[in-house]
Amino acid sequence: MSAYPPPPEVIEGRVAWIFGDDFDIDLVVGVANIKSYDPDHLRSVCMTAYDPGFVDRVRPGDIIVGGRNFGYGHPHYPPMVALRNLGISAVVAESFSPGFWRGETFNGMPLITIPGISDAVAVGDDVRLDWRRAEVSKQDGTTITGHPPNARTVAVIEAGGSYELLLSEHRSTQPLTEGSAR
Repeated sequence: MSAYPPPPEVIEGRVAWIFGDDFDIDLVVGVANIKSYDPDHLRSVCMTAYDPGFVDRVRPGDIIVGGRNFGYGHPHYPPMVALRNLGISAVVAESFSPGFWRGETFNGMPLITIPGISDAVAVGDDVRLDWRRAEVSKQDGTTITGHPPNARTVAVIEAGGSYELLLSEHRSTQPLTEGSAR
């Protein structure tokens, strides 16, 4: 079950970090921390191997950018728990590892594929992400467009995750019986 609300229609923030190709998502919190689900601990170790000031710089609405095959390796959830709890609202990458994509889409995180994104933006750029259209707009007017998510993926993200979507679909198909209420 996701503990995160669905994202707004348009996400406005900054590029918080750009990862290269074949980035193992576990490295966000360090392999030693991949079994922790303590949000305070995960926050304290988030990105320290890359940028000790990262935690203090991230604001709600910021995005992460990645190269090809972002999130490869074992799809552990603690790295994304840490990033989400800091305010990261989406990940935009050239492509995603299938296991990572399935797991984080299940949790309602917008994972948007835009070829060329890692060369088109820089850390600190103010951006506007229309995640349904797979469009990132920069302040200079440049727009980079990728591959929009399919209708089912949009429904999962809008619901806040697969669990919430399935619950709502199940509730809407349950017949009313005498004495029951919706």
